[in-house]
Amino acid sequence: MESISFTINGHGYVLSAADVKLRLAQETPDRIYQYWVKAIGQRWPVKQAFSLAIGVSASDFTSQTARRHLGSLGFPLGKGAQSIAAPGKPKPVPKAARLSAHQVHAASRADVVLISCVKSKRAEGAQAKDLYVSSYFSKMRTYAESTGLPWFILSAEHGLVRPDEWVEPYEKYLPETSSKYQTAWGQKVVRQLESAVGPVTGVTFDLHAGANYVDSVGASLETAGASVVDQLHGLSLGRRLAWYNERTGGLDSSVETMIAQLRDQELAMSVPDFIAARGAVFRSAGMYNFWVDRAGARDLSAGLGYPIEPGLIYAGLAGATRTGGSTSKNTLWSRIATMHLGKTHRLSTLRLSLGSILSQTHDWPAIDEGQVTSWMKTHLRVVALPVADADTLGDLETKILIELDPPLNLAKVGSNDIRLRLSSLRKLYAQ
Repeated sequence: MESISFTINGHGYVLSAADVKLRLAQETPDRIYQYWVKAIGQRWPVKQAFSLAIGVSASDFTSQTARRHLGSLGFPLGKGAQSIAAPGKPKPVPKAARLSAHQVHAASRADVVLISCVKSKRAEGAQAKDLYVSSYFSKMRTYAESTGLPWFILSAEHGLVRPDEWVEPYEKYLPETSSKYQTAWGQKVVRQLESAVGPVTGVTFDLHAGANYVDSVGASLETAGASVVDQLHGLSLGRRLAWYNERTGGLDSSVETMIAQLRDQELAMSVPDFIAARGAVFRSAGMYNFWVDRAGARDLSAGLGYPIEPGLIYAGLAGATRTGGSTSKNTLWSRIATMHLGKTHRLSTLRLSLGSILSQTHDWPAIDEGQVTSWMKTHLRVVALPVADADTLGDLETKILIELDPPLNLAKVGSNDIRLRLSSLRKLYAQ
């Protein structure tokens, strides 16, 4: 299994075995009292490993939850000196219900687009297309509208709903329902589709949803003689966001929208996902920011001597028109992948800041470039937002930094104790 999706305390996560190994690589196992998981050649307390893997406190979930998800990714589990089977492994996806994008387009184009609901909703009723307020749903909706095809929303509560249908807020989330409910729900959706578009035999549905939605609807549609294309099958949330960005022309660059997008952690991609995406959408000017997880925030707090909270820590721009009017060749990709994640802190103010703080944290005599890169890949997530007008980027960055006030930014923001300490460390380690 490449990755799994799950929800903890109302927040959605996508996790792969590679993510787990990467995030444990710089950590040390605590003492094992009961349950353990084996990863990167060592046994870890199962709650410690899962906490580090997803960046949340171990008090936010049970050991059963940790064992279920780590076991589903293939990690060996045990209790005391014994090995145990992974609890609750997910059911395999019906193979016949999935077609690759290549297969579908080789035969015929899709006829109908289906997108899933999300947990984040308005507090009051609205048309279905406006009820769901997450950035991820917005991207699915924009894609669906751009196809010019009939499209519908898959609601865990109501089944199939039209975009303009009035819907009141509800709490039901399909992955949290029973398998019996999901089977009946999938059958209900097919009946509703037949009422909306006619017989589904021979119809191809372009489905944009998580595994539970695909499993439930796909099996029922296949039984009815339809085909389902799941173009984003196996992609993490970050890779899915990049896919939508490439196909919908980027994001609104108004100050209010940009600030809202930069504050939306749902848009944040892991650093490995950003590198792997290599999307054309990142080969443009734009704004970006970095988020740090709990373990990374602890490292930064230790080095600075001031508390740094998990969350947004740095924001910047790439490709802004220079003061003299000349065009910059920088892009989001070159700025993030080549400079910030490159081999030297001399090309990146963020890298110099992180290297200086981590040198203090770990008592390095000088900035260790390899360790800095590894730390960034393990503990940081990135939001990258293309902007069409490079001439406005400088002013846009100023307004955004004033509003967001990221703790590791030094320019265009006010002075405080954290920034004074960071400036001192940078001078020390830059030499």
